[in-house]
Amino acid sequence: MTNILSMKNVEELDLHSVALKLVNIIYTLTKTFPKEELFGTTSQMRRCAVSIPANVSEGFYRNSTKDYVRFLNIANGSAAELNTLLQISKELNMLSIEQYKNATSNLLRVRKMINKLRKVLEKKIN
Repeated sequence: MTNILSMKNVEELDLHSVALKLVNIIYTLTKTFPKEELFGTTSQMRRCAVSIPANVSEGFYRNSTKDYVRFLNIANGSAAELNTLLQISKELNMLSIEQYKNATSNLLRVRKMINKLRKVLEKKIN
């Protein structure tokens, strides 16, 4: 991983691009959801997915490492919520097993990256 402290913009962060890919996956999946879910599961899943890179980005541009860690925790919370919504969607047969596995695999990658970055930043604080 490139030194986070030397990065000038969030686009240099692999986590940001991987999280944006996840947004694309979620939008594509939810296009096939029932129309009656537009203001329910579809909307909630999309908001969770978008929240992840948005919080990674917002934290990156904050003036303190402590704030950055806080925003990474928020992103991780959104990722956990998205995971639950994916499980529910699978149980309600709105997602196939293959779609579910693909989405959760990408989500797990994002969560691992968030946690790794958070640990690096927490070491800097302590």
